Amino acid sequence: MAGAVVGGAFLSSFLQVLFDRLASLDVGDFVHGRPLDSKLVGEMKVTLLSINALLNDAEEKQITDLKVKEWLNELKDAIYDAEDLLDEIATKASAPKLESTHQSIINKISSFFVDPTSENKNILNRLKILDEHKYVLNLKEDVSGTPFRKSQTTSLVEESGIYGRQADKEFLIKLLLSDDNDGNNITVVPIVGMPGIGKSTVAQLIYNDDEVNKHFDIKAWVFVSQEFDRVTETTLKAFSFPCDYMDLNHQQIQLKNILNNQRFLIVFDDVWNENYSLWESLRLPFEFGALGSKIIVTTRSKHVAQVMVTGSTYNLKLLTDEDCWFLFAKHAFGKGNYREDSALAKTGRQIVKKCKGLPLAAKALGGLLRSKVDQQDWDRVLRSNIWDFPQNKINFLPSLLISYLCLPSPLKRCFAYCSIFPKNFRFKRGELVQLWMAEDLLLHPERNGSMEEIGVEFFNDLVARSFFQQTRRKKCFIMHDLMLELAKFVSGESSFRLGGNNGNGMSKRTRHLSYSNVDFVGSKIQDVICKTHGLRTFLHAEQSTSSRCLLTNEIVSDLLSRLRNLRVLSFSHSVSLSVLPDSVDSLLHLRYLDLSHTAIVKLPDSTFSLYNLQTLLLSHCGYLTELPVNIGRLINLRLLDINGTPLSMMPLQMGRLKNLQILTSFVVGKRSGSGIQDLKELQLLRGKLSISNLENVVNSKDALEANLRDKSQLNELVLKWSRSYVENSLEVGNVLRQLQPPRTLRRLTIEYYGGTKFPHWLGSHTFSNMEFLCLRDCKYCLLLPPLGQLPFLKYLSIMGIGVTSVGCEFYRTASSGGTTFPSLKVLRFENMLEWEDWLQDSGAAFPRLRELHIKNCPKLIKGLPEHLPSLAKLVISRCQQLVAALPMVPSLSELQLEHCNNVSLMDLPPQLLKLTISGYDALKSLFEGININNSCIEKVNISNCPSLVSCLTGCQATIKSLDVKNCGELLFPLEPCFVSLESLCLTSSCDSLRSFTLGLVPNLNHLSLDGCQNLEDISSSAPLKSLRIISCPNFTTFPRVPVPNLTCLLIDRSGNLTSFPEQMAALLPSLLTLTLWVCPNLESFPEAGRHGA
Repeated sequence: MAGAVVGGAFLSSFLQVLFDRLASLDVGDFVHGRPLDSKLVGEMKVTLLSINALLNDAEEKQITDLKVKEWLNELKDAIYDAEDLLDEIATKASAPKLESTHQSIINKISSFFVDPTSENKNILNRLKILDEHKYVLNLKEDVSGTPFRKSQTTSLVEESGIYGRQADKEFLIKLLLSDDNDGNNITVVPIVGMPGIGKSTVAQLIYNDDEVNKHFDIKAWVFVSQEFDRVTETTLKAFSFPCDYMDLNHQQIQLKNILNNQRFLIVFDDVWNENYSLWESLRLPFEFGALGSKIIVTTRSKHVAQVMVTGSTYNLKLLTDEDCWFLFAKHAFGKGNYREDSALAKTGRQIVKKCKGLPLAAKALGGLLRSKVDQQDWDRVLRSNIWDFPQNKINFLPSLLISYLCLPSPLKRCFAYCSIFPKNFRFKRGELVQLWMAEDLLLHPERNGSMEEIGVEFFNDLVARSFFQQTRRKKCFIMHDLMLELAKFVSGESSFRLGGNNGNGMSKRTRHLSYSNVDFVGSKIQDVICKTHGLRTFLHAEQSTSSRCLLTNEIVSDLLSRLRNLRVLSFSHSVSLSVLPDSVDSLLHLRYLDLSHTAIVKLPDSTFSLYNLQTLLLSHCGYLTELPVNIGRLINLRLLDINGTPLSMMPLQMGRLKNLQILTSFVVGKRSGSGIQDLKELQLLRGKLSISNLENVVNSKDALEANLRDKSQLNELVLKWSRSYVENSLEVGNVLRQLQPPRTLRRLTIEYYGGTKFPHWLGSHTFSNMEFLCLRDCKYCLLLPPLGQLPFLKYLSIMGIGVTSVGCEFYRTASSGGTTFPSLKVLRFENMLEWEDWLQDSGAAFPRLRELHIKNCPKLIKGLPEHLPSLAKLVISRCQQLVAALPMVPSLSELQLEHCNNVSLMDLPPQLLKLTISGYDALKSLFEGININNSCIEKVNISNCPSLVSCLTGCQATIKSLDVKNCGELLFPLEPCFVSLESLCLTSSCDSLRSFTLGLVPNLNHLSLDGCQNLEDISSSAPLKSLRIISCPNFTTFPRVPVPNLTCLLIDRSGNLTSFPEQMAALLPSLLTLTLWVCPNLESFPEAGRHGA
């Protein structure tokens, strides 16, 4: 079964590309005036087929046999050269088929070719020699893949050695004991996470819990791994039932009899099966269990979860550094046999950071250092990569490598390519797909769909298999350090990350190079580049978005003369680069060119001889104002990014780019040939398109000719007139009417439109996919369109529209009925300077609205909706005339009121958690006399209330965070009341405060006092962790008693502070960070305090 899971060896996908190239070549094609040698082509095919049969065996043997690994490296190098040669031949063969208008490209292509016949012979000889080495290396043909087997797990666990999983355990036990079964007898609960994260450990904790044991009648632990077709047999054996000589039918009958009417718990550990039909054929016996039966599945693949799940999937998170440290220390030191302040412990904490929260790594590294007391041993581990250690000493290579070996062959090469990323590098799906595409990793004729679609499928697959992790910024992804090291391990010498001072280690076989750390690149990079002869990727991969790279024009010119085989070339953020040399046209293989964030002024005409170019990135090039007219030569271009680049118009011949799929911006020009009608020919456009300078469309027929409505693969459209445009003629309205987008559009923004009304298509219920709509600064429009009819609209922003009233026209047309805005979650009105009233619709509206923002609407008098059953957040700002009471909505948890003195504060929503009040000039007491229907408020921000004297009466006991700014008259209470307060920030407030007694806030962790002019001293507090004292000119005394948990102390512009306590190290034993700014009278600092801090 294991062999069936393995998709094929890493190099198989390399060879498949070569086979496809060879198959596509017509031996009658002429190169340098003569046809290809059919005999050479045939011999290469036969040799490659012979080598292909050896790959599975070689891929596994390379782990333990360095000679096989070297053989694979040599083979990979030869295949790279073969790929490059065949790409040259294919390019040359395509040249005569180009139109006569592209004669200059043909001439350029011809001038850069070597003799393909001699090169073909050279590569063929190398391949033959490698094929003959199979006898020396004892490589076998057609060996089925048998990846490393994971050690079999059992249900036993030592709970005292588990850290950071109590919350996971409690959540999952609650799920197991619940009666929520969605109508199924059994509920399948998958625990999903990357290898080594502790899925089996969590399952063991649950399996052995006393409450769980009482709840279920019977239970079993089944280690599945790749043998899912034997799950019936292994489950029977887990129940101690002999079944070695039974067929599947008898096994299923016996399993049904065991489970019948029993409430059972079964753990299927380490499941790999992604075949839904197989699970369906084996599932039936489990359905005979009693109501409430549960199956826990541990897996590293979300695909497995999707196949089996009936309940919710539980995604296991990485450990915190602290929990990871406890686990490491247990295995490195034993039970508590270390001092926290010892040198080994400090080094150990640094080592733990390398684990990035992965329990398996912490346990393995702790075990590696167990009983070692020499500091040098620990320092060596700190400096080394995890993969450098002997696997018999740190045995988690199989656990990670098995995930890689079980990947389909095309995904192996895609994953290995990611080895060029630096640690903690954040990447986006589309960006990586473009890089894969440039390397021909997405050429799979047997698959349906474009290369981009195949790339998205591959990417999502790697996410589902836990190779990539999504960051909090949902559009970005990251690789765990161990996954990155795995990618480097399997890619071998073919990839190299250049950064810091690591100029060494690059091989002549290196094909993919990324560079980062601007202090290193520059002239030094030339010394590194000369070590390789066939580099294909030169990628800027800096982690910091604010970084700047110092590659000069001269260095770039030299690099291009050496790197003729490049497919990916990135000079992104090279702020010194202003000129791209003409020699760029020698890069015949180039598919990906990134000049974004450079000082480039003009692209040379030779750029447009790059016949194979697919991706051209020119975003945020502040000095680039035009593109050459011959851009139409780039007939294979699929992505053009000019976002943030100040082009005045689009060049001529844009319509020739018929393969273009992503065009971030289209700038309409005034002159003939740069108009919007050029979009007509770009039928494959997808994703997001922004069209600007629409005032240059003087005839609505041109807008119609752009044919936006038939570009069904667009999902986001921005239509923008110039901000200074003041025309509001009838023709402007006709232009927008003819720019009707496809009905499949999801996101639409219209900016600076000068018409007096919106077209009928805007708001039509036929736009059933529309989720996001923004209307900005359309100041001449007097009526809003009937947007309430959009069935799936979730986000609506209306800004700077000239309406005076919002009424029934906003909700529906006269003939429509039913609930309006049925899916809307966020509604924003901003900068509506003429808006006076909001008339409510007679029917049901906004049933799912979660957020309502009304900002800078100075003439709005009345009209807040009363019935908003799902509202969770309300923001009203700079609406000075608005007279309204707060809607009494049970679900409202966050309220923000700024400069709207006529909005009543007499009744607060019952479940309010967060409150922000600002700009209430006459307010003297907050909450006094107010009907507080609850005691839930946890976070309060108050600012710019100059008359405020007292606040928060009646709810002080629940508040956890209080931030007060510019409330000078406020009196801070002098009795214990803020018993739950954890964070307090006073800025230019509480002018009468002279001494701050921290005992009044017994649970305070973070305190910031800024601009408290009369503050002289503060007392001690045991829980305090962070203290900031800023611009307190009379502050003189620091506590002379211990503050044991304080880790961070900042004192800034406190002129009267003269000294610190003599025993500072003893008083502040946990202090990690001390910052002093502008304390001119500070005379001394305790010597011991220096060492302590």
